[in-house]
Amino acid sequence: MNNIVVLPMALPILVGVILIFLNKRVLLQRSIALVLAIINIGVSILLLKQVHTEGIQTIHFGGWLPPFGISFVADGFAVLLVLTANIVTAVCLMFAAGTIEEKREKLYFYPFVLFLLGGVNGSFLTGDLFNLFVTFEVMLLASYALITLGGTNAQLKASIKYIAINVVSSSFFLIAIAYLYGLTGTLNLADLSEKIAEVGQTPLLTVISLLFLLVFSIKSGLLLYQWLPSSYSTPPTAVAALFGALLTKVGVYALFRIFTLLFYHEPETTHFIIGVMAGLTIIGGCIGALAYNNIRYIVSYNVIIAIGFILIGLAVMSATAYEGAIYYLIHDMLMKSLLFLLAGAMISVASADKLDEISGLIRNYPILGWFFFISVLSLTGIPPLSGFIGKVLIGEAAISSGFYVLLGIGFFSGLIVLYSLMRVFMNCFWGETLIDEEEQQPFKKAYIVPGAILVLLTFVIGIGAEGLAPYIKDAANTLADPTIYIQAVLYE
Repeated sequence: MNNIVVLPMALPILVGVILIFLNKRVLLQRSIALVLAIINIGVSILLLKQVHTEGIQTIHFGGWLPPFGISFVADGFAVLLVLTANIVTAVCLMFAAGTIEEKREKLYFYPFVLFLLGGVNGSFLTGDLFNLFVTFEVMLLASYALITLGGTNAQLKASIKYIAINVVSSSFFLIAIAYLYGLTGTLNLADLSEKIAEVGQTPLLTVISLLFLLVFSIKSGLLLYQWLPSSYSTPPTAVAALFGALLTKVGVYALFRIFTLLFYHEPETTHFIIGVMAGLTIIGGCIGALAYNNIRYIVSYNVIIAIGFILIGLAVMSATAYEGAIYYLIHDMLMKSLLFLLAGAMISVASADKLDEISGLIRNYPILGWFFFISVLSLTGIPPLSGFIGKVLIGEAAISSGFYVLLGIGFFSGLIVLYSLMRVFMNCFWGETLIDEEEQQPFKKAYIVPGAILVLLTFVIGIGAEGLAPYIKDAANTLADPTIYIQAVLYE
């Protein structure tokens, strides 16, 4: 038992509660929130090293052993995502400190960001389904507040759709949990895995698995993504970056956890459907990225493309595919936050969000332009940047398993990502500038430091992939062999 396992969730929530009482003291809130995110990064690194050297870490609250008590489980997959989530949050807090209006900051912006982070980290670390539901709701409640913060008409319209679809999906989530508990008498993930393996995945369990697939597809944007573009296009830039990097990725994590630990016995049904949905998601995302002229919408549809590509790894069902998916998931969380931050900065300095309304920004804001260009190369998968290794591993696994059509769709989407984002780059940064010197907006430091950190990370992960490889291999092996997780939780 290791108490450090709960800290990535507990610290943000406790500090968030404290910040509620400091809502008028903006500078103090900024400092405390950023320090907390940095502390959480340190805790996550320490936990990752413990998992790598000592094996999966667990904590059973109140001394109640599974399957009766509440358990948190830190395996390599969960902790890698916790670390990435904390890095993204720290970067977005830096960006927010220089860009969010003070009146919004006083409306409990920082407490809600920390509650969101606590919910995200809790979702990654929880060891039972009901607490996955609880931590999901903590995350979603915080996101409901953040998406409406400021109360503009566009935000309120988008929030109605966003809240409605998540309330419906949460209702289905509870129904699926109730049916599964009625059949098995447990909600502990390790215990569920063992019991399902003992009795076999019956047709009724397969139907329940498809209900979970529906729930997490809505939450991750897998095929059922119609709510996503407008919801991610209306909040302030720092909030949109948090949403694009974290919210859908929690749904992706849940899909990997559920369909590698519980429902992996009928892959010709469950994983075939996931593969079809992944392919259709990529196609739909590509169409959206090409169809729109609005920069925020183009970026949002690129989120959808990445969701489909990552879930090719789950459909293929091999350790190599899982390894590639984890690499690409970490990469995408970092690079999507960068893309949203850069898009928001472009819109801010140009006072426009349409491609045909912006031109020649490279003359006035060269750093912004080259940061954007590097992010395009990284998201396309150009070596030695972070997107390359994940694509190669997923491609290798798909070829070995005969998923040629799905692989073709996935790799073709890379060309669409390149074209859609280079269209933004060429239209907005090249050509005759539309900004006179007297109209030029100052280039804020808040644009430089967060962007520089994320650009540096895409090089570090790409060039230093060998250093990250042992941790990702451990995570992929745990996904590929459920007995590792079961043994650590039930028989430690």
